[in-house]
Amino acid sequence: MSLSPDDVKRIARLARIEIDDAQAHATQAQLNTIFDLIAAMQTVDTDGIAPMAHAQEVHQRLREDVVTETDRHTAFQAVAPAVENSLYLVPKVIE
Repeated sequence: MSLSPDDVKRIARLARIEIDDAQAHATQAQLNTIFDLIAAMQTVDTDGIAPMAHAQEVHQRLREDVVTETDRHTAFQAVAPAVENSLYLVPKVIE
């Protein structure tokens, strides 16, 4: 696929970008280079190759799943305005 300067100007107008002729020619060259690269990549045979989630084989280090904080449930409920059966009571806001 190859774009003409008129195509670039039309795309710029649709994107509400004002460009002059020099910018249109520079952008045309850059876009055509990108389209040529895409065309070259589409010719590569990828049958039998599994898609990758990341370009590099990276693994996330995980920490052990252990409790690191003490239970302060009773301390928090001691300063709460209203508690019943270990639940916080709040005013009704919806009828």
